[in-house]
Amino acid sequence: MNRQTIIGLMICLAAVLGNGATRAASKVRYPGQKQYIWRYTLRNKAGSAYQIEHPTRWLSRKAVERRQRQGLQIDSTDLPVSGKYLRTMEKTAAGIAKGEGRKAAEWQTVGTSRWHNTVLVRSNDTTLLRHLAELDFVKESRQVWQSPDSIERRGPRIRVHEGWNPWDSIRGEIYGNGREQIEMLQGQRLHDIGCKGRGMTIAVLDGGFQNCNEIPALQRAMILGVKDFVCPPSQDFYRETDHGTKVLSTMATNEPQVMVGTAPEARYWLLRCEDMQTEQPVEEDYWTMAAEFADSAGVDIISSSLGYSNYDGTENDYRQRDLDGRTALISRSASMLAHKGIVLVNSAGNAGMGPWKKVEVPGDAHDILTVGAVNTKKENAPFSGVGPTQDGRVKPDVMALGSPAVMISGRGTIVRDMGTSFSTPIVAGLVACLWQALPEKTALEIISLVRQTASQHDEPENIYGYGIPNFWRAYMIGKMPNEK
Repeated sequence: MNRQTIIGLMICLAAVLGNGATRAASKVRYPGQKQYIWRYTLRNKAGSAYQIEHPTRWLSRKAVERRQRQGLQIDSTDLPVSGKYLRTMEKTAAGIAKGEGRKAAEWQTVGTSRWHNTVLVRSNDTTLLRHLAELDFVKESRQVWQSPDSIERRGPRIRVHEGWNPWDSIRGEIYGNGREQIEMLQGQRLHDIGCKGRGMTIAVLDGGFQNCNEIPALQRAMILGVKDFVCPPSQDFYRETDHGTKVLSTMATNEPQVMVGTAPEARYWLLRCEDMQTEQPVEEDYWTMAAEFADSAGVDIISSSLGYSNYDGTENDYRQRDLDGRTALISRSASMLAHKGIVLVNSAGNAGMGPWKKVEVPGDAHDILTVGAVNTKKENAPFSGVGPTQDGRVKPDVMALGSPAVMISGRGTIVRDMGTSFSTPIVAGLVACLWQALPEKTALEIISLVRQTASQHDEPENIYGYGIPNFWRAYMIGKMPNEK
């Protein structure tokens, strides 16, 4: 080994050790006592105060009308979890806590899923959690989260850049920096006939939306509301990661000659369901709770740039044989959405170059659009997750620009970033435009149109799926009268 090689290795080693020391210094102890979250699956919904015949008691009128328009029935999965069972669980937990001299504040009901009839309970007392599992109406129980020993120290909130840089504008180009990612999918032709998402509602499920309330370019975005499903919720919703900010910007931005998104006239819900401090199965519950909220609020489309294959530790990791759309809780939730009248557009994941390689859950779900990434030459991005699913279905469904895509960062500046996280909302926004143009179509019909008009629908494959969608062609075929 020569001198230069030795010096090079010493420099690399010093860099690695230095980075490790920096990471260690950025860690802080997780606050409070050790905590756990358990998921309880209940046997039935006996004692529910709600009836299928009166869905507007818990679903918005828009959610009910969306189902009626598509000929979909309200069923037992739509009913909320039994209030009787919830009260029994709360009474049991309070009694155990009192009997042990504990305060009731040391346990809490985190949330429920009506689709899966589950309840999440958080406590520092595993004895209490085990007692709840023994209640006669509890079918099964599982620990889905435990507090980590340490977490990353939170840095200062990033300041927003007040204006554009001179080089951000492209004079005479209405779409500005966003032109290529829209024109690749023929989305500009939908915009030309006035279909920019007006009247459609998109829920964005992500880990954070840093500075969305301050970035000038997003002030014209029609944000209906925000909600945090992570436990504990963020003390500052707009201080978390800017991943969701970037995702939103590819759809909602409307800054001519700088950047225009794929659905600048749509309305948006911002839903935080990813805990950036840990990676544990409870995030599938958070995602499900967010999707159920989106359903009840009456959204039409969900854009989700989240996916999972392995968790902290190894005992909860998925195996590739689990990619059947029915094994993972999150995939079962995703597979229900089209049958509730919602189109889910979800990222394929970025594991293509790693040992996993495949799409991540819920990208394996049935009746959704799973989106991979291509580069500007329309070549598959090597990091993009591939298929097929375990039961032989084509995945990803379609491809869009994500290597790189153009977006707005948490600083409010134009950036280029790589990932299926960003090809996904580009497609989701144009799904909104297509559905605006074809309002009589069902969620399943919209999904089918996007697939059947993609570039290689006749020869789909495991890397490129059905290919790059052509939204103008989907519109032209969709408006043709159906044959009787």
